[in-house]
Amino acid sequence: MLTALSIRDIVLIEKLDIALDQGLTVLTGETGAGKSILLDALGLALGARGDSALVRAGAARGVVTAAFALAPGHPALALLKEQGIDAEGELVIRRIQTAEGPSRASVNDQPVSLNLLRQLAVALAEIHGQHADRALVDVAAHRQLLDAFGGFEAEAREVAQLWSRVAAADEELAAHRSLMARAEAERDYLEHAAAELRALDPLPGEEEKLAESRQMMMSAEQFAGALSEAEDALAGDGTAVARLNAALRKLERRREGAGGRLDRVCAALDRVLAEIAESERAIAEARRAFQFDPRDLEKSEERLFALRAAARKFKSSVDTLADVRARIERDLQALSDGAGRLAALEQAHRVAREAYDAAAEKLSNKRRKTARALDKAVMAELPPLKLERARFATAIDTDAGKPAAHGIDRVEFMVAANPGTPLSPLMKVASGGELARFMLALKVILAAKGSAPTLIFDEIDTGVGGAVADAIGARLTRLAGSLQVLAVTHSPQVAARAAQHMLISKMEEVAGKRMVTRVQPLSAQSRREEVARMLSGATVTEAARAQADELLRGRG
Repeated sequence: MLTALSIRDIVLIEKLDIALDQGLTVLTGETGAGKSILLDALGLALGARGDSALVRAGAARGVVTAAFALAPGHPALALLKEQGIDAEGELVIRRIQTAEGPSRASVNDQPVSLNLLRQLAVALAEIHGQHADRALVDVAAHRQLLDAFGGFEAEAREVAQLWSRVAAADEELAAHRSLMARAEAERDYLEHAAAELRALDPLPGEEEKLAESRQMMMSAEQFAGALSEAEDALAGDGTAVARLNAALRKLERRREGAGGRLDRVCAALDRVLAEIAESERAIAEARRAFQFDPRDLEKSEERLFALRAAARKFKSSVDTLADVRARIERDLQALSDGAGRLAALEQAHRVAREAYDAAAEKLSNKRRKTARALDKAVMAELPPLKLERARFATAIDTDAGKPAAHGIDRVEFMVAANPGTPLSPLMKVASGGELARFMLALKVILAAKGSAPTLIFDEIDTGVGGAVADAIGARLTRLAGSLQVLAVTHSPQVAARAAQHMLISKMEEVAGKRMVTRVQPLSAQSRREEVARMLSGATVTEAARAQADELLRGRG
């Protein structure tokens, strides 16, 4: 429910903070006091279109903050969770309207789009009044209200789920048909391309290996020359090797008589000669590694050029040629397996559609039966609301050729305000007051079904009085037994039934230079005076006070 409303610098409201309770709350005041401003501010918080004209003259911006307490599992909490916004039973909406024009919104201090705010508003509160733009009623909502009245929202959700399966099956079937059509049109090309890539048999990473091998073979002669020079430097009689061998032989001949003093020298020379011998073997082995058949270079270049030519032809890189080949072969396989796959998809689509059709038809039949009961219940509520000559009917247009997530029915509430006139759409025929009373009748019948937890009625008692006003008050009280109800009213019969009564007034401030709107919760005595004023007008008489006492004693 709506627990608090805070308004800053909206039209004539400079600063206003209201705490709200459960049950029926009425707002009263003289014409022009600012009741519509209060509803405009609340509407702004609930996602209504912003307007710089709402900002109080001289202020840079206007701010409306609405706090809601929600029960666990409330749809608004689930919607916020989907958006990654934390909310554990409390939801605070803040809407800022600048004097320059732009506005912004936040929920629990997290910025949100107006689209999300409007989605939340549908689950939080409904404003019903004399203006169609405030009624928050459209044809789509009529179907939801009918489903709520019948208690088959579960069947409606099942139909929506079955429709999702039909849509998914249809999408998969269409995609496969498109694939088959494309593949069939390109069969010759696909077969030729597949054969070419099979023959080429490209491998991932092959281009880099071939390029390295080609570069190595092209440089082999230079490497081999360097190795030959190294080998020549180690070979021959005039080399260091020959001199080292001669020195070692001389020392070996004198080693026995040296008493071990030449052992380390001989051992060192022997190691040097061994390392030189190992170097000669390594050089020889390296030379063999750089000995390439010229035909190998030619083959490597031909392979590399063939791969790069294929990559250009198929508009890919050499490394992704294998993927291109796999895709082409899949398309060819789809042609081979396509008929069987198509039959399976068509069967799956047929099964899904049959399940949907059966559920949609069953739901449609329930809607038709329930519509008659709803019409009867609404008609019974109309006479006390001074709509005794009006007719109400739920029109259901069923078209199995236009299936959708909500089923095969278009539901619309129709009325005839006067005898002898044909039934026409509720939103087009009913006047402002009639529309509000029709909505009141619907809400009383539906009670907490298919309704937001907070209902706001804007002057639905306009133009009526006496017994009709009392009947409206009685129905608002019934609604307030399960929902939070706020009513802007001029009727003392309605005001007397409220659990909470607030007075809206306009007064001068700053030496008469500025008018501001105030909202004041009324005590029991103040409430008596306000109800008496509503009964008698500008001058409150003792008779009016006595009548007010009588109304207040009989409220509820």
